[in-house]
Amino acid sequence: MKLEAKRNLRKNLRKARLDHVASLPDSVRGLLFRRPPAPIEALVPTGSVIGLYHPTIGEAPTGGYARFFAEAGHPLALPRFADQDAVMEFAQWSDPWGDADLEVGPYGALQPSGDAVVLEPDVLIVPLLGFTASGARLGQGGGHYDRWLAEHPDTLAIGLAWDVQELPALPVEAHDRPLAAVVTPQRMFGPFGLVGAR
Repeated sequence: MKLEAKRNLRKNLRKARLDHVASLPDSVRGLLFRRPPAPIEALVPTGSVIGLYHPTIGEAPTGGYARFFAEAGHPLALPRFADQDAVMEFAQWSDPWGDADLEVGPYGALQPSGDAVVLEPDVLIVPLLGFTASGARLGQGGGHYDRWLAEHPDTLAIGLAWDVQELPALPVEAHDRPLAAVVTPQRMFGPFGLVGAR
């Protein structure tokens, strides 16, 4: 039952997200997600590795955050897959201004090249299709982030989303890890039960 509910939710949320993004003027989109809100920034330890995602069509953009953290001296990492059957790992992203060190991965997203150094994020900015005000997350359905976060329980996971992606409730399973916070263009949800790391 939960699997079918999640499948239907994903289909509806993908369409709602694409429709929402298509309705935003380019001038507005360019102003959004430029830097993390101060309460999120306060959670990020000095010098910590920041994991991000390279957005696909419709996903909340991460470029502003990437450049902000890079300028603050944080190493950056992006997900990397050797192939579609491989476990997700994170590898160094050294050029958030031009993507010169990235290549197209097996899922069509840009990822670090095969010779980029493997890094383990201390803070992870995660993509999502839907979320709740309490930090529940609905991902794309591959389970890559759920598995990675289960193996790295101390990693601070923060979602980026459009406001249209907020839901009153989500079908949650035992392996679904709640996010520490979610940031949208209009609001910040959380941090949930966390104390600033600085």
